[in-house]
Amino acid sequence: MKALSVRQPWAWAIIYALKNVENRGWPIHYRGDILIHAAKTCTKKEYQLAREFCQGMGVVIPELISLRRGQVIGIVTIVDCKFSQVASGWGMPEQYHWKLENPREITPIPYIGRLHRSPSYYSRVAAGLKLGWCKLVFAQSLQ
Repeated sequence: MKALSVRQPWAWAIIYALKNVENRGWPIHYRGDILIHAAKTCTKKEYQLAREFCQGMGVVIPELISLRRGQVIGIVTIVDCKFSQVASGWGMPEQYHWKLENPREITPIPYIGRLHRSPSYYSRVAAGLKLGWCKLVFAQSLQ
């Protein structure tokens, strides 16, 4: 199964607060289920900016200390991807809006992702899910 590494509190918002758009600088052609990996890194400044944005969306996020990091926390379905020059809801301007549906929480699976590595780096067996092993292929390798 493919995985997308997302910094907190955005990963939490995807799974628990119906954040239905993921903003990226590149398009994705894949459609289907993808694991949501809560990245290990989140600065206090990033958290505060995200918290203010979420409050504007009517969403109260948990304190940074209580957010899971460095773990796969859920599954979501990618159903569409479109570039937008304007902001709309969760979508930021001048970004590709990955349309997300059907968020599902899973029992957290510890996994340390790595940003800015080659696609082959991410193509490895990383975590057991359900009855077998799942293969994490991070979204950067899907470009």
